[in-house]
Amino acid sequence: MTGVALNPLGEWRSRMTFVLSVAAAAVGMGSIWRFSYLSGEYGGAPFVVAYVVFLMLLAVPILIAELVLGNQGRGSVVESVAHAAERSHLSPAWQLLPWLACVAGVMLLALYVVVAGWSLVYARAMYDGSFSAASVLNAGQFFAELVEDPGRMLVWQSLFLLLVLVVVAAGVRRGIGLLAWLLVPSLLASLMLLVQYSIGNGDLTAAGKFLFSVQWLDFNREALLMALGQAFFTLGIGVGTGISFGSYAPVRVPIGRSVIAVAVFDTLVALAMGLAIFPLVFANNLVPAMGPGLMFISMPHAFGNSMDGEIFGSLFFLLVALVALGSCVAILEPVVGAVKQRFGLRRLTAAAIVGGLVWVLAYAAALTLNTSDSDGGTDLFRLLDRLAGGLLLPLVALGTAILVGWRLRRPLLRAHLYRETNLFFSLWYFLLRYIAPPAILLVMLGALQSY
Repeated sequence: MTGVALNPLGEWRSRMTFVLSVAAAAVGMGSIWRFSYLSGEYGGAPFVVAYVVFLMLLAVPILIAELVLGNQGRGSVVESVAHAAERSHLSPAWQLLPWLACVAGVMLLALYVVVAGWSLVYARAMYDGSFSAASVLNAGQFFAELVEDPGRMLVWQSLFLLLVLVVVAAGVRRGIGLLAWLLVPSLLASLMLLVQYSIGNGDLTAAGKFLFSVQWLDFNREALLMALGQAFFTLGIGVGTGISFGSYAPVRVPIGRSVIAVAVFDTLVALAMGLAIFPLVFANNLVPAMGPGLMFISMPHAFGNSMDGEIFGSLFFLLVALVALGSCVAILEPVVGAVKQRFGLRRLTAAAIVGGLVWVLAYAAALTLNTSDSDGGTDLFRLLDRLAGGLLLPLVALGTAILVGWRLRRPLLRAHLYRETNLFFSLWYFLLRYIAPPAILLVMLGALQSY
């Protein structure tokens, strides 16, 4: 592993910065508003076990493959894939794969920016006491009025996007690396406080039965597909983040063990979020839900009717914004790096161009949030979600599995996983070739059936 070229975009000096950065990227919105609900709805403990198994069989091998691609290329997502394809004497057409990842990333960024803007609005509203003793109807009305006010949404999502752009424009070390060191400890500290508060002010018994009891009647074929889909989306694969961060990683970093550590961290955070949310939900006699309904209707009502709920409710929505910040920085960086290196631009210029595109798309998505109610159609927000999540992300992941598992030369792959044992490498290679592709096709089929 000597003589490795330096990455013109920047590099991290330590393994810990690399692991923290990948961890900050992996903890996405699905860990907050989806995993714990699915666990309770589809069998409790059996669902969690199935999710962990699928996580290790599908998401971990794909993320390792992305990191290996980046570690081999030492450049932007596009340059890394081009370099890897060239070393294995493959067609330059494989460069289409990272560009598809960038397109998917821009779409997801538009959605995340809108949701993060909502979180900032709610953090302020909670602190101001807007939800004190509020009914579920009041909370629902507040959310409906926010969605119907594009100007208000624009201000807050613009502020959030500006923060994301500042971090990315600051570079790999002073921006992304520094953020990871600040964000992960802040996230853990906030989550511990919220779990303690929720246990002290909520119904832990009901929440424990919902999240962790064994309900075999609810654990069916649909539950397995849900666990598979959640495992696929949870580590942020398919948007080029793994390739980008792999190219910034120290040369001697043990990629496989680092990814497993991140997967365990992400699962623990998702379980802790369930303990931070559902005791309060059950204590206020609310029906368990997921998605925006849980986050922006049920939780404001629950905090608003709990002691010191204004303070902890504000902390909760700031935590949501922190999670969104880590995800958005991780998704934006591959796109900015690709534009910067391909067109020879300064990092600040590339960030401004990509940020402008995301801003326009996010504003358009916010503007059309209510169109489906009035004309029976599908608004841009949901359309972007379906295109990115249901089509582009699985396509990119499938392409990555085929490229790394079937097309790249095995000795080159082994050279970048030399810190791992032969058994680990063989198992990873088998999963990437024979398990990940059919599993991804099942995820795509499940997404198509839900439309």
